This record gives sequence, structure tokens and C-alpha cells, in this order.
Amino acid sequence: MKLSEFDYHLPEERIAQAPVEPRDSARLFVHDIGGDLSEHRQVRDLDALLQPGDLLVVNDTKVRRARLVGVRSSGGAVEMLLLELRADLAWRALVRPAAKLREGERIELEGGQLVAVIGARGPEGGERAVALLDPRTGERASEELLESVGRAPLPPYIRRPRGADPATERDRESYQTVFARELGAVAAPTAGLHFTPELLARLDARGVERTSVTLHVGEGTFKGVSVEDVSQHVMHSECYELSQATVDAVERCRARGGRVVAVGTTSVRVLESCAAATGRLVAGRGETRLFLVPGAPFHVVDVLMTNFHLPKSTLLMLVSAFAGRERMLRLYAEAVERGYRFFSYGDAMLLVRRTR
Repeated sequence: MKLSEFDYHLPEERIAQAPVEPRDSARLFVHDIGGDLSEHRQVRDLDALLQPGDLLVVNDTKVRRARLVGVRSSGGAVEMLLLELRADLAWRALVRPAAKLREGERIELEGGQLVAVIGARGPEGGERAVALLDPRTGERASEELLESVGRAPLPPYIRRPRGADPATERDRESYQTVFARELGAVAAPTAGLHFTPELLARLDARGVERTSVTLHVGEGTFKGVSVEDVSQHVMHSECYELSQATVDAVERCRARGGRVVAVGTTSVRVLESCAAATGRLVAGRGETRLFLVPGAPFHVVDVLMTNFHLPKSTLLMLVSAFAGRERMLRLYAEAVERGYRFFSYGDAMLLVRRTR
């Protein structure tokens, strides 16, 4: 397969810059794969589209407020995205401008609420080690302080004024799902952004069971595929956890004839990673590099709820593996024509492989 086979035309105005309110009023492109039939609904209709006995699987990762802006002593602007806390308690971070910063240089962040000490360069361009300090004590900054002053790590296609005040930044709440529990992601599992407490209550009343997995979305979600031969792409790794309680919920769903409904490609990656070796779901935790492309088997997921993904992205390849590449490109073209909103704050699809 070639990377160019996963390209499509998207007018810039179709890229959502903010979510709709209420969140479950987003549009939902429903497609029955077996019958090749589509209908156009809203996310709030999920309680009518799903059936008693179905199992909703959500990702409970919580997005870290990992974007920080600051200024050098020279007056130059600095921006960083925290990726991972290393064993030495320094952060692995993407920094701009990484090449100009000196090792040992101190940067005031967020109006002096944090101080960054720049460390060695990382293995990839733009990556640096960064020690974050609380200027009041000189000690390592706590997670609580980071969460209080950091900004939502929005993807680059969502544009915000550089100097927006994080204390009043609407995205701090909007870019977080109602399921968020386990802190560690640098990007939101965006299909989950559509859910509201009211919708969840209606799904409960409908008899749709709900369980969770954890996958901490990593920086790979921001990186494109750089090789034309898709088989040569090196998939980024992401940390996951699948509990025995969730495995048991899937087995009960199967026993009663229900469908496993994955909310987002991140939930798919956990479930299918933990079933890849034998086809049987096994609890565990670790890192996954699962790369699903057309022709890959699906052992667990029957229905996939997902947002519309970037051209030439691994996520578009995943949904193409689930529903077929030509079909997905056709459905995306229809979505563009019908005015659907794309990417993180956009509308959603419900792809159904098994009906009841």
C-alpha cells in the first residue's frame, strides 16, 4: 500500500476550530458496512442506534495540561509540549526554538509561575530534556502546579491566540472527556469528547453496558507518515492498560449476543492489541505499536465510533482497515459534501460491522 492511497481533499473551512454545544449535538454519520447503507443523525441519537446488551468501551485517559509558553531573558518567545516524565524527573519535551536554547538556560514560563531549565537535546529534532521548577521553592514542580498553570495541548490545526490566558482558556475543559480519570495523555481521545452525562444516562437506561480501557495518547498522534511505502512506517508506542473487569465485560457481552462498541481508535488499539496474539482478549498493561491497515483482522470490535481523521494518517488507515479503504474515502467525500466538521473538535462516524 502507498501513502498516497490514503489521501483526500479537505477544504480548510471543514476543520472544526471549536466543539458544538451541547457536545452530543454533533452530527453522526452512521454507516452499516455489510449493507453499505448510511444515515445521518446526531450523537445524541446513540441510545436509539445501540441496543440493550451492547457494550460501550471508552478510553479513560486524562489529557495533561502539557503546553507551556514562556520567554527567554533575551525576550524571545518559547513554547514547549511536555511528553513524558523521565526516570531522572526531567521532562522529555518538544521545544520551540529547540536549536537556539543553551543547555542550562533558565526560561520563565506562564508569567513566572514555572521555571524551565533546559537540558540536553533528544534523539529527534525539537526534543529537549527540561527540568521544571516551582519558583517559590526552587524544588521540582508538582503535578498539581502543572495542571493549574498549563494549557490544553491542542493539535496544530486548531488555532488560538498565542497569548491566550490559560486560566480562562475554554479548551482546558473542552479538550477533556467526561470519562477522563488516568492522567497521562498529550492529546485527547477525541471520539469521547462527544459524550455528555445526559447521553450516558440515556444509554444506561437503554441497557447499554459501559466499561473502560486506558491508552495514553502520545506525541505520535501529531506526527505524520513520512514514507510512501506504508509497510515501512514505524508506529509510535503508547502505554495502555486493559483490566480483567473489562475482559469480563466483553465476555459477558459476547455471551448475551451483544456488540462491542469501541469509542475511538484508541479503544480499538487496546482491545485489538490484547487479542492480537491468539484472538482471545487477555488483560494486561504495557506499550503497543499496533499498526492496523487494510487486511488486518479484528478480533474484538463490532462497532466503531470515531471522528474524521487527517489525510495520510495512521488513524485513517485504521478506520480503512475496519471498513475498507475505498469505502472510507467515498464516505469522507460524502461527509465533505454534506458539510460535516472534521478532526478533533468535529463530528463523528458510527461504523457498524455487525448488526443485530
